[in-house]
Amino acid sequence: MCLAADVPLIESGTTGYNGQVQVIRKSRTECYDCTSKPVPKSFPVCTIRSTPSQPIHSIVWAKSYLLPELFGTSEDDVEMDHSEDSENAEEIANLRQEAQALKEVKNSMGSSDFAKKVFEKVFSQDIVRLRSMEEMWKSRKAPEPLSYESLESEASSVDSLISTQDQTTWNLVENFAVFKDSTERLVKRLKTLQAEVPEGPPPIVTFDKDDVDTLDFVAAGANLRSAIFSIDLKSKFEIKQMAGNIIPAIATTNAMTAALCVLQAFKVLKDDYENAKMIFLERSGARAINTDTLKPPNPECPVCSVAQGKIFVDPDRATLNHLVEGVLRLKLGYGEEFSISNQLGTIYDPDLEDNLPKKLSELGVEKDRFVTVIDEEDQRPKVNLELLVAERRAPEPESPISLETEVTIPAKPNVPAPEVTTNGAAEQTNGTPGKRKRTAEEAELENGDPLARKVAKIDTNGGDINPIVLDDDTGAILIDD
Repeated sequence: MCLAADVPLIESGTTGYNGQVQVIRKSRTECYDCTSKPVPKSFPVCTIRSTPSQPIHSIVWAKSYLLPELFGTSEDDVEMDHSEDSENAEEIANLRQEAQALKEVKNSMGSSDFAKKVFEKVFSQDIVRLRSMEEMWKSRKAPEPLSYESLESEASSVDSLISTQDQTTWNLVENFAVFKDSTERLVKRLKTLQAEVPEGPPPIVTFDKDDVDTLDFVAAGANLRSAIFSIDLKSKFEIKQMAGNIIPAIATTNAMTAALCVLQAFKVLKDDYENAKMIFLERSGARAINTDTLKPPNPECPVCSVAQGKIFVDPDRATLNHLVEGVLRLKLGYGEEFSISNQLGTIYDPDLEDNLPKKLSELGVEKDRFVTVIDEEDQRPKVNLELLVAERRAPEPESPISLETEVTIPAKPNVPAPEVTTNGAAEQTNGTPGKRKRTAEEAELENGDPLARKVAKIDTNGGDINPIVLDDDTGAILIDD
C-alpha cells in the first residue's frame, strides 16, 4: 500500500537477538520483495511417517498428519513434501493403507473407547508394521511400540493439571495422560460444532498455537512418537515454538530496533535517502550493529517495478471492451497478447473474449481496487501495469473510461541468457573456462603452422624418450606410455 500511495516506509522486524531496519521508497530503494525469500521448510513424507530422527519430525507428524486426519480434512502440503514419493512407491502404498485404516478409526468418533482406538492404531499397530520392515533398521534403532494398558494403569497418579506445566518436559506417562485428555476434549468440541451446523460443509478443527486443546494434542502426540523412535522429548513451550514457527521476542532487541527506526525516520523527513542505511542488529561478529547502503530497486521485482496509473470508470456504462480497446490498445499501445486480472482472478486474455461486452462491475472491478495488466508479447513486452479504479459519471458521448494522466510503461529488462554448461559447469581447457581450443602460442606452434598439427614434446631431462602426443582436435587428449 505504501508503494501504491508513494509513501515512505520504514520496515523493521526482530527475531530473537537479531533485528533489521530497512528504508523503502518507491523508485528510489529496493522494496521487501526485491530480493527472494527462503521458502518454508518441508519434510519428505516418508521421513515424517516412517523414519523420524528429530523432534521436529514428530511435531510435523502430529500437527500436519494426525490432527488433520482425525479432526480435519487432509495433510498440510506445505510441511509434508511429496517430491520423493515416486522413489518410495511401496512405502507410500503402505502409508496410504495406514491412512485409510485411520479414517475407519475416525468413524468411531464419539464412542467411549475412541482415544484407545487412536492410540493403539498410531502408537502400536503402525509401529509393529514398521518394525517388520527389517531392512529399514539395519543402520538405526528399531522403534518400540507402546502399550495402552500399561500406560493407563500408571496414568491414574498423574496430576490433572499437568498440561498447564508447559516449561517442564513431561515423561511418557504424563504425555499419555495429556494425549488421552486432549483427544476427548477435541471430540466433544467437534461434536458440538457439528450439532450447531447440521448442514453445509462439515466443521473441522485446525491447529492454532494459541488453541490449548490442539496444542496439548500435538505436544503429547509428538512426544509419544518421539519416545517410540528414541528421540529427545520436548516441553510444551518448546513444541509451541517449533510448531508455530515462533522465535521468542526479546524486549531489548525490540527497543533497540525501534530506536534505529527513529534515527532512519529523521533522514526520511529530510529527504536524505543518500545517507539512509539498511541496518542489521546481531549478536555475532565484532559489532552489534552493522549497516549497508540502500540498494536500488530490482528491475525485475514484481511488486515495485510495475507501472502504475489511475482510471476513472462510469459504473453504469463501462464495459471490459471499453478498457481493452479504448484505453489499453488505443492509448497505451498494447498489442494482441495481454491479460487483465483483479482480486477475483483473470477477467481477460486472448482466449477469454466472452467477457468483453460485460460491465466492469459484473467482473468485480470496483472503486478503490486494482486491476493488473500483464503484457504477454514475445518481443519487448512491457512491465506489468497496475491501474487504480475510481468512479466518475461520464455523460454521453464521453468515453465511460478515461486515464487520469498519461502513463509511461517501460519495457521489461532483458535477462541475459544463461551460459551453456556441460555437467553443471563451464568447460575448461588447461584451467581456462569456456575455451575449447588453445591458441597457437599456447600450443607452442610457429606462425603459419596448422593448428590441427600434432606436436611431440621430447623428455630431455634424462631417461627414456616418452613422447607426449598433443592432439588439438576436439577429441580426447592421448598420452603415450
